Amino acid sequence: MRLPIIAATMAALSVGVLSAPADAAKRKVAIPNKFDGNWSIEVVTQDGPCDRAYRYGIQVYKGEAIYPGGDVSIRGRVSQTGVVQGVISRGGDSAQVSGRLTVRGSGGGQWGSTGDGPIGCSGHWTATRRG
Repeated sequence: MRLPIIAATMAALSVGVLSAPADAAKRKVAIPNKFDGNWSIEVVTQDGPCDRAYRYGIQVYKGEAIYPGGDVSIRGRVSQTGVVQGVISRGGDSAQVSGRLTVRGSGGGQWGSTGDGPIGCSGHWTATRRG
């Protein structure tokens, strides 16, 4: 159950929104991103012992994924062209997330688990803009 929470939160996060960002101090001033806003992400497990599906609310701000929930950590970015790369983690569990968002307000991609948790879980995620 732990890994899908992580995967879902990012998914999309992993919404695919993500590429591990450099430290804020090392980055230049971030500019608004056309994918900024609220997104609803559904993460679905296709292979492995993880829970079947989760849905999360993610915010993209200046290209960075923000999840205001519990004990899940999200590191990732959405590029100006909609490419999502990131990592969702919780404790020793983590999931790599990749995909793409569209200016039409949808998107999706793949995720796969890594770390100390249930190894071998993977699946897909879909995203819908909510604002």
